[in-house]
Amino acid sequence: MEFKMIKRIYIGFILIVTTLSVSCKENETNDNWEEIPVAESDVDSYITTANQTMLFEKVPIYFNTKDNMSPYTITLDATVKYQQIDGFGAAFTGSTCYNLMKMPVEKRKALLKETFDPNEGMGYSYIRISIGCSDFSLSEYTYCDTPGIANFAIQEEEKKYIFPVLKEILSINPHVKIMASPWTAPRWMKVNNLTELQPYNSWTSGQLNPACYQDYAAYFVKYIQAMEKEGFTIDAVTIQNEPLNRGNSASMFMTWQEQADFIKSALGPKFRENGIKTKIVVYDHNYDYDAWKPDSKDQTKYPLHIYADAEAAQYVDGAAYHAYGGDKSELLEVHNNRPDKNLYFTEISIGLWGGGYKFGDDLMWNLREVGIGTLNNWSKSVIVWNFMLDDKHGPYRPGGCDMCLGAVDVNSSDYSTVKKNSHYYDVAHLSKVIKPGAYRIKSSDLNIDGLTYVAALNPDHSFGMVVLNEQTTPQNITVNDRKHTFSYKLPPQSVTSFHWK
Repeated sequence: MEFKMIKRIYIGFILIVTTLSVSCKENETNDNWEEIPVAESDVDSYITTANQTMLFEKVPIYFNTKDNMSPYTITLDATVKYQQIDGFGAAFTGSTCYNLMKMPVEKRKALLKETFDPNEGMGYSYIRISIGCSDFSLSEYTYCDTPGIANFAIQEEEKKYIFPVLKEILSINPHVKIMASPWTAPRWMKVNNLTELQPYNSWTSGQLNPACYQDYAAYFVKYIQAMEKEGFTIDAVTIQNEPLNRGNSASMFMTWQEQADFIKSALGPKFRENGIKTKIVVYDHNYDYDAWKPDSKDQTKYPLHIYADAEAAQYVDGAAYHAYGGDKSELLEVHNNRPDKNLYFTEISIGLWGGGYKFGDDLMWNLREVGIGTLNNWSKSVIVWNFMLDDKHGPYRPGGCDMCLGAVDVNSSDYSTVKKNSHYYDVAHLSKVIKPGAYRIKSSDLNIDGLTYVAALNPDHSFGMVVLNEQTTPQNITVNDRKHTFSYKLPPQSVTSFHWK
């Protein structure tokens, strides 16, 4: 009897409280009562795991309110600055732009906004394009396939596919930088070798005829000027994509001796004469200089040889590298020899070779060796290859890569269904929290196997940090920026990006 009475009183009390609560909520809405603000997180973090249970998942973190004595504290020192960052992104080849233009307009715009928007999206900030065709184009072409530099003209394939995509990207983020690289000079400028100097009418291999140095320098100038008229500022050019690779579907062999001669006798003076501010970047190939090839044995330390020629070096901003051979430590050696010259990482692909593509394995390797690894060895940029391919790995040219995957793959049956691969997240984890103009800064070394990280101070004085945990167990860390600390348990085999002011 007493229990039933108590139960009725309790239920009545709950009903009254519920009614008052609803009434108060209605009053809040109708009478514009001031809402209690929700505390914003001190640190924004973004997490991707190798097993894909978390894909760039945002998690709020708050500063520690008490002194933290964690033995796993990474201390940042913003007073010690290293290289300034130019940006992060992907190659927008002819194949990439063809696939994008086949997508429904709204889906393409949504993908590009998610990728390039610096506030609401991933904030990609640097792209690489080809000067003429590449092994991922719809056809072989240069801008001057009819002999005579007076015949220079932008090709229709670019006007139809590449230019519209570039314009959409720049409408989203006008500050995106563009690097451009040729896969070959026009065929009429090529010879079989520098001894016989016989005409070499082939897209693959051959060498630049020294008699055409002035025409080829004018070719670069005309290209930069033509792109400027279209609304595209070319921030940097490399002189030749993979100059020690004769075998690509479009290619041209070019030694360091040739690049040095071309720069000092033609390209550098021609840029200066025409007021071209575009940076000249040399090399653009593997860390190991393909030294195992018979004709590349004397090509090791390629950029250092060019820098040793003061007449050529005065025009050169730096050197670019790929990661298909050798080790990232080569960047540190080149930097230590010439700290006044810049370094750029411009290409690495994922694909079906070596046992097939595995999201987690590639996520871990590329962040350790490329994303974080090259930054910690003085690179100013990280650019992957390609942004988008279809489910058949193309379109690609015969002789080019038929097993490559894009950072994003699109299904060619509808050009609507997209799959984001590990490269998409590799770049996103960098570009979301480390902004163009940031400086890499000093961070203490915990010396824990499987834990790799890089930290930067952004132009707005916010911090960006990317941490890779390759361990199969979680890892507790504390970050100390000398004003604030925060702690987080990194998931096993994951990458986490942090951003805070």
